[in-house]
Amino acid sequence: MNKLAVIALGGNALLRGDQKGTIEEQEDNATETFENLVYLFKEGYSVIFAHGNGPQVGNILMRNDAGEQLYGIPQMPLDICVADSQGGIGFMLERCMLNVLRKHNIKRNIITLVTQVVVDKNDPAFQNPTKRIGKIYNKMEADKLAAEKGWIFKEEVKIKDGWRRVVSSPKPLDFFNADTVEKMAREGNIVITVGGGGVPVYIDEDNRVRPLDAVIDKDLAAAMVAKKVKADEYYILTDVPYVYANYKKENEKILEFLDYADTTKYLAEGMFSEGSMAPKIKACLDFIENGGSKAVITESKKLQDKNFGTKITMEYDETDLHKYDK
Repeated sequence: MNKLAVIALGGNALLRGDQKGTIEEQEDNATETFENLVYLFKEGYSVIFAHGNGPQVGNILMRNDAGEQLYGIPQMPLDICVADSQGGIGFMLERCMLNVLRKHNIKRNIITLVTQVVVDKNDPAFQNPTKRIGKIYNKMEADKLAAEKGWIFKEEVKIKDGWRRVVSSPKPLDFFNADTVEKMAREGNIVITVGGGGVPVYIDEDNRVRPLDAVIDKDLAAAMVAKKVKADEYYILTDVPYVYANYKKENEKILEFLDYADTTKYLAEGMFSEGSMAPKIKACLDFIENGGSKAVITESKKLQDKNFGTKITMEYDETDLHKYDK
């Protein structure tokens, strides 16, 4: 049976640096990313993709706000906005990937799914919303929206009189159509799922599926998918070739090979930033402790070169003990 890999596409797979975020920029970035992944398809891997949606869903929310203020168009709730972004980004990724595969004479079906992800409505994250979304308001506007819509706002540290809506980021527990996703992927189809972490939902007391105003970390969602489909490998593609200890400090050090115990220890010691690398490390640990064989964090351009990337396994492979500083 071919190996099954789940790949989480990070921010630079779609947007990079100071780009404006035009559709042309995003298409070029996505195409370049998939060109660097062609070798996986040629090696026969079965692949499931997840992706982020931060800038895109933020733009959708701001369009919502402008439509309401200028024309009185009712705003759509956050779950609909996430679903919108899943469809739009998924369409773009599917088309760019299809063009790359056609260029290399690789025949694969690609299926994009708008995916609902189950969370616990009593998750502690709902007691402390931290994920900032949408536009920045002044205090008067924020107070008015908080009263009218029940939104929660937090002050922006670097912007005077700047307030931004915050929502919770609960842990993903399961996703709909998991068996179908696994079946399609193992049959050789490429599946795009849990875009933007998926649309968060819960099951109420009447056994109905209900949405929540929340966002789910896409790396944790992708790791959850990897667990549910019993993937062999999990990849997080980001904007650095390795994970670093003491990043951007004088004692910065590349971490190329990590086992579960060392990674857990480094995480507990605060070696990884909560705002960037820590969630990725937590996602990898979650995958490994639930039976995954290997998790890798690296740039898409570096994935094919085995000299790059931080590889996390339960225990060190004897062939991987050539750890070194760079």
